[in-house]
Amino acid sequence: MHPETPKIVAVRPHDDYTLTLTFANGERRLFDLKPYLQSEVFRALRDLELFRKVAVVYGSLQWPGERDLAYDMLYQKSTPLPAEVT
Repeated sequence: MHPETPKIVAVRPHDDYTLTLTFANGERRLFDLKPYLQSEVFRALRDLELFRKVAVVYGSLQWPGERDLAYDMLYQKSTPLPAEVT
């Protein structure tokens, strides 16, 4: 049995289309959205102004236009960050 995946409590967007995610367990991870920007759903997020409007909603990420990503996928596809990286 796998432990429950922690939900996201904070997000910080970066101009290179990466996101610093802080999870409920205190872990900070980096997620790269660039590979997803080719899909029809996320293509509009190439606009940095729209990309920066990311918000934490119910522990997952959401952008205007009902674009969202689930916290469990974000946790699995992100890379752990050392404590000193922001």
